[in-house]
Amino acid sequence: MDTLDSIFVGGEWVAATTGDRLEVDSPATEEIIGTVPDAGPAEMDAAVAAAKGAFAGWAATSADERIETLSRVSQVMQGKAQELAEVISAEVGTPINQSLMMQVFASTMVLDNYVNAAKNFPWVEHRQGSLGQNVQIHRHPVGVCAGIVPWNVPLFIACMKLGPVLATGSTMVLKASPETPLHTRLLAECLNEAGVPPGVVNIVAAGASGSEYLVRHPDVDKVSFTGSVATGSRVGAICGEQIKRCTLELGGKSAAIMLDDVDLDAVMGDLVMSGLLNTGQACGAQTRMLAPASRYDEIAEALGAAVSAVKVGEPSDAEAVLGPLVSAKQRDKVLGYIAAGKEQGATAVCGGGTGEWDKGYYVEPTVFRDVTNDMTIAREEIFGPVLSLIKYETVDEAIAIANDSDFGLSGSVWTTDTDRAAEVGSQIRTGVVAVNSAAILDMASPFGGFKKSGIGRELGPEGIAQLTEVQSILLPAG
Repeated sequence: MDTLDSIFVGGEWVAATTGDRLEVDSPATEEIIGTVPDAGPAEMDAAVAAAKGAFAGWAATSADERIETLSRVSQVMQGKAQELAEVISAEVGTPINQSLMMQVFASTMVLDNYVNAAKNFPWVEHRQGSLGQNVQIHRHPVGVCAGIVPWNVPLFIACMKLGPVLATGSTMVLKASPETPLHTRLLAECLNEAGVPPGVVNIVAAGASGSEYLVRHPDVDKVSFTGSVATGSRVGAICGEQIKRCTLELGGKSAAIMLDDVDLDAVMGDLVMSGLLNTGQACGAQTRMLAPASRYDEIAEALGAAVSAVKVGEPSDAEAVLGPLVSAKQRDKVLGYIAAGKEQGATAVCGGGTGEWDKGYYVEPTVFRDVTNDMTIAREEIFGPVLSLIKYETVDEAIAIANDSDFGLSGSVWTTDTDRAAEVGSQIRTGVVAVNSAAILDMASPFGGFKKSGIGRELGPEGIAQLTEVQSILLPAG
């Protein structure tokens, strides 16, 4: 068992004073695999103080120096990829090969794309003012940031927040999820080996109480939160009270629109994974699948067969595509949604239970047909391997169904006509629309949501801009 008694503050591991502990259990075996301190006020104060103390020095470094440091972090992480993947698989339940690519190498790709964006970012811009004077537009680091990370793809989302912090000259307290804090020991090693100055990034894990204390901390200038709508609304309310900057990346209930010319043989593999990636535990999962009435039965049968063929296995199984859900709580929540779907009249084409597994938090990948957009399984984010197939008559109706949601994070269009796909996609009120692809984001492009899916954007130059304050210096004409 991995037992940690300290927190990462000021570039070193410092003994925690709290007596409260967070226990991490294996999604596959249900056994406790590690414990870490549940950071309280004393730990949060220390972490924020270290970030505040490091801010002036880090902000004063050149953009080139910060970009080089960011690039080194990616390189060091790549060298520890297998070790990181093994720990994250044990925590999250992601099969090892999926973990290596999706949880680790995808994370380093995020950092590399931030490097590229930072090299071309307009740190200082020159304009002519309205009265003919010269104006310099400076983009300064926002200050001390709190980065609050969920459990589903913890390293990936941590890197979405760390990248612009390191690039801009801001500093951070990174708050790990109670379910998945064990890999942060390796992340801290990567930061030190890459030469990130002490205090620039500090790492703690905490439950709800410690997390709220961090959000409320008067020395935190910005909060970047990824998680549920309920918690995000609380974070946003606190930041609003304090006039504190915040970025919120929240839930999704994304729609995959299959047009009447979709080539099922060509796209079925990607279509399935667009909804089942990370065992459905992805904010941008395409869990509402919209099929034309003229092909509805054909698509239901094909989708059910494809999902039934997806291999579910233990995290250590190199051939597994899906693993267990992260916790008993999450498994029970997903099973509750499956029961609700059946009660409200949807028909399970495949799945619907826990399968052959008598231990571990497994749920069979499930496809429902005869779903209408007013059903619970079509309205609420399930965060599990459950796909809802909804029938539409016209493309306009499909667009209306896709937009009839409280969320607007991702979406997709499946067709042999990419021009038609772009036209349809432009009418979907969501932050990202993919065409014939399981991608829920592009690492060099802005990611974030409409409506209750969040506020602000991460990734790309837009993600860097979110970590800056803009200053205009008005110089005399000439």
